[in-house]
Amino acid sequence: MINKLKLAALGLFLGVTGTAQEVEFIEYTLDNGLDVILHKDNSAPVVTTSVMYHVGAKDENPERTGFAHFFEHLLFEGTKNIPKGEWFKIVSSNGGSNNANTSDDRTYYYEIFPSNQLELGLWMESERMMHPVINQDGVDTQNEVVKEEKRLRVDNAPYGNILAAVKENLYEKHPYRWATIGSMDHLDAATLEEFRAFNEKFYIPNNATLVVAGDIEIEKTKEMIKDYFGPIEKGEPVVKENFVEEPITQEIEAKYHDPNIQIPAIVLAWRTPSMKERDAYVLDMISSVLSDGKSSRLYKKLVDDQKQALQIGAFNIAQEDYGQYVVFGLPLGETKLDTLVAEVDEEIEKLQTELISQREYEKLQNKFENRYVNSNSSVAGIASSLATYQQLYGNTDLINEEIDIYRSITREEIRDVAKKYLNENQRLKLEYLPKESEQ
Repeated sequence: MINKLKLAALGLFLGVTGTAQEVEFIEYTLDNGLDVILHKDNSAPVVTTSVMYHVGAKDENPERTGFAHFFEHLLFEGTKNIPKGEWFKIVSSNGGSNNANTSDDRTYYYEIFPSNQLELGLWMESERMMHPVINQDGVDTQNEVVKEEKRLRVDNAPYGNILAAVKENLYEKHPYRWATIGSMDHLDAATLEEFRAFNEKFYIPNNATLVVAGDIEIEKTKEMIKDYFGPIEKGEPVVKENFVEEPITQEIEAKYHDPNIQIPAIVLAWRTPSMKERDAYVLDMISSVLSDGKSSRLYKKLVDDQKQALQIGAFNIAQEDYGQYVVFGLPLGETKLDTLVAEVDEEIEKLQTELISQREYEKLQNKFENRYVNSNSSVAGIASSLATYQQLYGNTDLINEEIDIYRSITREEIRDVAKKYLNENQRLKLEYLPKESEQ
């Protein structure tokens, strides 16, 4: 099937003359279960080849956390036909770039090549899937790499453990309760057989989505995909366990001490519904009203006008099973953490009881129109969006339809969703403090 996305002229919203863009895609499934999405854009001689595996931190054994992120690194070690240490050399010497990233829900690998190297990109990703070399030498090498990353980005970074502390307190049953980077003790204790079993279970064609986007010929690309990915054996079906959390009915109070900070922080966090739910889209808009830009409500009030905060932000972290709605604030001067909480609560209560103004609403629509256009402004961005919509949302057509969801959200819904989720008795209040402080 071929689907089209048309971005209409945005003059009424953006104050400029918009131009229509069309994104076409074809999707189909190989006999081994590999989902394939093709997008043709001949405007530049570039092609993105990407594979998204439906495995993230939530799929790990609670005693072996960090495996999904570890494999983000490990599967660059080499394959049967790509020697250790050669992956990045092959990519760069052929004019390409590549990377990967991991979330709680999925792992994403991609290469960007000149379009005449499409076959190379397909071969490399098929090699990663079919012939990975998982041995003790590679595990030991990447263990040190991951440890250094954790030291740099988490352990020694100011406020580096905020999200981990939020998740630990917000979830009791769901595996979202641990950090994506996981535990180094768990990785140290894992055996080579455990790593190989994890690979055999999750990094298989029937748990993956291949996207090829850019300057391609559709039929020729289909033939290459069949040649390179068709022979890969289908794995056992991946069965996802369903974890259900009991609703939070009383405010959770917690503290975390960070030796890398001098200024305490206050974090308010609510457990919210799956990103597939309409309410998750409304929460995106609520976070924009509260803290997106210097004219947003919390920034203008607490940073500009009252000068009570160095920094303030509201974030809707949307995920496949549950989301986290997080408000983070750094006090200025002698401002107490409880003062910031009271001021934030006042603004949330306004959202719960009053409609945002028509002017605010129009400004909000402008922002989401802009965001939508920007997310699909590059071939690499389109490839990532297509994989995400297909795999995590179960609806690739959302690349067409998602902006219409935002457009249809009313001021009344913004009020009602704030009232439904952002209540004091449904949240975590986390005081994120310097190591020596007991404030």
